[in-house]
Amino acid sequence: MNKGETLTLASAAFDDVGILDTHSTVGTGNPLITLLNATFGAIALLTAAFIILVVRRRRQNTRSDGRPTNQVCSQNISEGYMTDYETILYEEKGPIRLITLNRPETLNAIGEGMEEEIHDALDVADDDDDARVIIITGAGRAFSSGYDIGSARNAGGMNLDTMMEEGQNAAEHISRWFKNDRKMVKNQTHILELSKPVIACVHGWCMGGGTWLALTCDMTFASEDATFGQPEVRMSSNTSFLWTLLAGYKNSLRYSLTGDHVDAKEAHRIGLLNEVFPDKDAMMQEAFRIAERISMISPETVATNKYIAPLGLQAMGLREALTNNWLLSAIAHSSQRPDFNRREMLEAAMENGMRGFLGVRDGPFQPEPFGPRSKPRGE
Repeated sequence: MNKGETLTLASAAFDDVGILDTHSTVGTGNPLITLLNATFGAIALLTAAFIILVVRRRRQNTRSDGRPTNQVCSQNISEGYMTDYETILYEEKGPIRLITLNRPETLNAIGEGMEEEIHDALDVADDDDDARVIIITGAGRAFSSGYDIGSARNAGGMNLDTMMEEGQNAAEHISRWFKNDRKMVKNQTHILELSKPVIACVHGWCMGGGTWLALTCDMTFASEDATFGQPEVRMSSNTSFLWTLLAGYKNSLRYSLTGDHVDAKEAHRIGLLNEVFPDKDAMMQEAFRIAERISMISPETVATNKYIAPLGLQAMGLREALTNNWLLSAIAHSSQRPDFNRREMLEAAMENGMRGFLGVRDGPFQPEPFGPRSKPRGE
């Protein structure tokens, strides 16, 4: 469908409900009705224009072979084959595109390069006319253990008095986090603004950045063994507004101020999940079933109805909330201090690696209220 056809259809649809009916006599002479009619007409046209611009932008960002210009893969995408990403797997399953986080040896920790590959793969799927739904899951025992904590492995380069890297001044320290945390807003809004629905299928550990990725998706399913949490707040880090959006003010603060773990049942109760399944196989089977049902509806209808939710949330202030989240995250990250166990965490990391770091960070909080760490060791 070209731009002209899209505009014609949009105009016809709006004309049917009287919004753009220039011949209508309803409300003639009433300034308030005339103003409302003009306002709704402008909103309708702007919405149609937005959808058209999104489609045109995606078309312009593709090469002659139909693949996006920012794709990092050198291999053509065809039925049944995976691309040559290094940290994820990309598979075509009929109308469904399956993205699998593929660093099972690290419980799919989001390290350097993975985040870029995830979002590149999302663009590949969104630009594929044969793709209708995207599913994201994790390989091995977990969805994702969260962001790879490089600061723990490189603790030897940290000044334990200033909590900054050696040779770094305050301005450089703050600027680093300011730029780093901006990616959170870009990545979350990227998923929200895709034209194809994205379903997250979570099993095992889903911590920190893994939780944010799962919750940003349009639907989030989990198996009974899934455990969510933001333990990074225990080491001078931030939460995500998505917890407030989905779980509400009270529930989000309950878990965002402590970093406590949440099992699948509790996550479903407070509104983080669509549904909980006995195991991963049952979860994936249902995700594919829902995706197939979505694929039976025209792509234009699916895209329009998907946009209604995020555009409505943005009209209510979601983008401003996420922007504030970015700015406050930079403050949290750049406000590390040697007390509150931060010095001990880094010293433990230098001596015993990540296990030592996590032992100091999370040990005082155990037993957790939910999940595998909810029982004292030995039970």
